[in-house]
Amino acid sequence: MIKQLRGSILLLITAMIWGTAFVAQSKGMDYIEPFTYNSVRTLIGGIILVPIITLFKKAENNKKHAPLSKASSRANISGGICCGIILFIASSFQQYGISMTAAGKAGFITALYVVIVPILGIILKRKTGLKIWVSILIAVTGFYLLCIHDGFKLSKGDFYVLICAVFYAVHIVAVDYFNGKNTDGMIMSCIQFFTAGILMGICMFIFEDPHIADILSAKYTILYTGIMSCGVAYTLQIIGQKTTPPAIATLLMSLESVFAAISGWLFLSEKMSARELTGCILVFAAVISAQSNIFKPVAEET
Repeated sequence: MIKQLRGSILLLITAMIWGTAFVAQSKGMDYIEPFTYNSVRTLIGGIILVPIITLFKKAENNKKHAPLSKASSRANISGGICCGIILFIASSFQQYGISMTAAGKAGFITALYVVIVPILGIILKRKTGLKIWVSILIAVTGFYLLCIHDGFKLSKGDFYVLICAVFYAVHIVAVDYFNGKNTDGMIMSCIQFFTAGILMGICMFIFEDPHIADILSAKYTILYTGIMSCGVAYTLQIIGQKTTPPAIATLLMSLESVFAAISGWLFLSEKMSARELTGCILVFAAVISAQSNIFKPVAEET
């Protein structure tokens, strides 16, 4: 029970970091192009994990913990590469989609991974209880009120963001799968960032014209999103998902959109309408409703 509660708290912190990082990401795009921004911040996320992993390994050796088996080491590598490729695809579609559609619509469509994850669970023969489905419906309604203001028409950019939502859902399922293979969350996360960062870097040189001066102009937003959004949040996601069923983990992480709206209100003096506040309340209510399942053994959700 304590481990499952800790997993939920870690995923809640993940959502808070991703939500507050939205402001920094928006500002960063004023200076550099999508692949350049994503590549640099993702590689920074991998780099900062290297000394942290080294320190943790030294501490484990001092306590004479058993080293990871060869099978676990292989799972770290294969899991990191697989999740990195998925993250690269999802992030790329999201950046290009956001450039072609309204941010509110993009936020709503991205949040649809709360529905896609349990659907993937059905395909993979994993059951999701009725209470979780009701919570998901409430959350989607909340996201609509929070993000959609002037009607809804599907554009090319919306379609790209929808593809992004599908791959974010696949990423959550992939993390859950590799967590079942006794992987080390920090090592897998580090490999994931280097994989995604390198792929983004290749695309950066092919499709964009990066300049050091422009990157330095965006250094503060890059450092914040690289260290916090990538290095910290994605690592907490992997660790938190170890003890949290995918459907509930998805609802918790979907609070990212709510925290983004709140951070915009706090830091950018953006006003929140009664409609948006209602959306926030509905999403919070959905997550709280789903949390009653967190004290059940994870096996009951599978």
